[in-house]
Amino acid sequence: MKQIAPLTRRTLLSLIGGIACLPMATRAMAEGKLIRIGIMAGEDEDLWRVITANAAKEGLNLGIVTFSDYNTPNEALAEHEIDANAFQHAPFLEAQKAARGYDIVSVCPTYFSPIGLYSARWKALADLPDKAVIGVPNDPSNEGRALRLLEALGLIRLDSAAGLLPTPLDVTENPHHFSFHELDAGIVGRTLPDVDAAVINTNWALKAGVDIQKQRIGVESLQNNPYVNFVAVNAPDAHAPWVEALIRAVHQPATREAIATIFHGAVEPAWT
Repeated sequence: MKQIAPLTRRTLLSLIGGIACLPMATRAMAEGKLIRIGIMAGEDEDLWRVITANAAKEGLNLGIVTFSDYNTPNEALAEHEIDANAFQHAPFLEAQKAARGYDIVSVCPTYFSPIGLYSARWKALADLPDKAVIGVPNDPSNEGRALRLLEALGLIRLDSAAGLLPTPLDVTENPHHFSFHELDAGIVGRTLPDVDAAVINTNWALKAGVDIQKQRIGVESLQNNPYVNFVAVNAPDAHAPWVEALIRAVHQPATREAIATIFHGAVEPAWT
């Protein structure tokens, strides 16, 4: 399920040479343990190769650990199998903290990956027929996010008491009698040919080969949006020197450029 990217002999020699040129305090940090960062497999691996190169200039040695589902990175962090992770937004973390008691905090934003409504059958929202079948993720935070997008697009109304985590049971108005097909977030994109439309996370849309520009018929806005992705660590580590160096490595022009290139313009940096 997870793996640490191997360090080649050339990489090790490069790191050793770089350490010798660093200031004493930074050198001491660089000569310490490998900082293990948990991310989702896929496009984020390309992004974190760039951040890893940035971090080396900060005297920070990163090891990338990949995961294939959303539930294990926080468990691995809480159990100190990794030192940080970068895959989630605040509603997801808060739901996991409430359910599992994690003492995990955000330390810096990374990017905003807007969730979108996609269709392989229909060209616009207005084309969706009555009784259309709409695929949505089935985990609490992403399903809530999907339904809130459908509400923002004017397709349904939700019970305001449901907050950020509504389910189809909280739909109070559904004038077109849409039905909702609940699936794992990683599978929704693959079902696009079989439903009228689907709300898909951008990373999973890319993995499923969805044409972001041509098949997206609705998208959420960044303004006042709680779904910004971030780097998270265990709370006691929040002010550790390596965290400060990691933040600097993330918030670099090279990272900004990589986000635009790797995600084909579908994702945007979340820091100013």
